[in-house]
Amino acid sequence: MTSTTHNPVRHRSLGDHSWQAEAICHSTDYNPVDPEIFFPNPEETNKIATAKALCGQCPVRRSCLDAALETGDTDGIRGGLTEEERGPLHEKIAHRLDYSRVNDTIAGRDIHLTKAERRAVIRAAYRHGVTEQRLAWLLKITEEHAQKRYRELRRALRNRELNLNQPETATAPAEPGREHLGRDDFGTAA
Repeated sequence: MTSTTHNPVRHRSLGDHSWQAEAICHSTDYNPVDPEIFFPNPEETNKIATAKALCGQCPVRRSCLDAALETGDTDGIRGGLTEEERGPLHEKIAHRLDYSRVNDTIAGRDIHLTKAERRAVIRAAYRHGVTEQRLAWLLKITEEHAQKRYRELRRALRNRELNLNQPETATAPAEPGREHLGRDDFGTAA
């Protein structure tokens, strides 16, 4: 049996570009890198292979890819992927729901969240008793907006509970003097 070690995910904070100093593509006196390698034409397969090989060794590859997706950067090779390879990811980023990002936000980290992740933060904060003031700080919204989000969540949870407690075969009560018509009363077309 093999064992797999999962390193904890460290998400890039909003506006944090410090990860770039650790990138393999960051040119220094000891590691001169031509930035043009990361902006090849689609037919320059040697440049693409070279850039991808460098990205494969990079310790901040995930941060680079996240930054490209979150900022909508579609140029060049980022995070080890070409523009074409990142295309489908750009389309899906708005629907991302990564609970490690939600947990990091609840813990106070200032990271980029999708709409789905913001909704999950609100649910998690409510479930853990986070105050409206703290929620406002976590999501960078006003306290009034945080109150509104909690009200909406309470209403949704209440409605969900009401729906769960209703009998499954609820039918409208028959009017006096009228018989109840069933599916078979409408012939074969129904």
